Amino acid sequence: MSEEFKQLVSTQWLEEHLRSKEKLKILDASWYLPSENRNPKKEFLVTHIPGSHYFDIDLFSDPNHQLPHMVPSVERFCNEISKLGVKDEDHIVFYDGLGMFSAARAWWLLKLFGFNRVSVLDGGLPKWISEKRVVTSEISASNIGHITPKFVRQLVCDWKKVKTFLPRRSRQIIDARSSERFRGLAAEPRPGLRSGHIPGSTNICYKELINEDHTIKSQASLLAIFSSKGIDLSLPIITSCGSGVTAAILFLALELVGVKDVAIYDGSWAEWGQRDDLDVETEL
Repeated sequence: MSEEFKQLVSTQWLEEHLRSKEKLKILDASWYLPSENRNPKKEFLVTHIPGSHYFDIDLFSDPNHQLPHMVPSVERFCNEISKLGVKDEDHIVFYDGLGMFSAARAWWLLKLFGFNRVSVLDGGLPKWISEKRVVTSEISASNIGHITPKFVRQLVCDWKKVKTFLPRRSRQIIDARSSERFRGLAAEPRPGLRSGHIPGSTNICYKELINEDHTIKSQASLLAIFSSKGIDLSLPIITSCGSGVTAAILFLALELVGVKDVAIYDGSWAEWGQRDDLDVETEL
């Protein structure tokens, strides 16, 4: 499982490989904020890329934790991924219904558990549909799979590690939330959370990294964005967001430009914003 695969694949690439006999597993990892009033699983049953299965991000989290989307145990991860028929030799391609949103979280989760044969469909389902490529409501059969996990601990961190970054300007924290939320000018969508951001962190909203056609921006554009925000790509970086979903888009973008020392703060603002013992900055 140490073999590296492209982080992104195009819609054309996927369509061509759908016809081949290669070991390809396509997973729809759509997830939406509660405010969007959308049901990703129901939408999957109506429209999806042929041969794909539904990857429920909420199932691939710790059910015993009060915070949303916390990394599951190795046992739970293996149990859920085996139900989707995933095997060690498969190449997994994730996509989602917004184009570039929750698929990155699913991609990162597989890498966290040591599975590197994994990619994200650039542009996701919206681009696929806009190009009039085939979709279906037919559900494909799936056998029980098996993967050999290897937890890559350095790809994730907790609030304690984040706190060690605060006094050190040689380390950086990037927040993927909107500018309004980051600055403390907009209320958090989850009740009971303070507004603002982790002291010393930098705001790069995930939407800044995405083109109008839902694909991620070119390497040159990503480098220009990080440079304009004062990010030193040679130094360790932690990415954060609301609950660890869009932080994975930052993680993906950083990996695309060659950054290796990156971790996601799993608790993100859902944790930091509710803890009175952790400092918060605002622009109020």
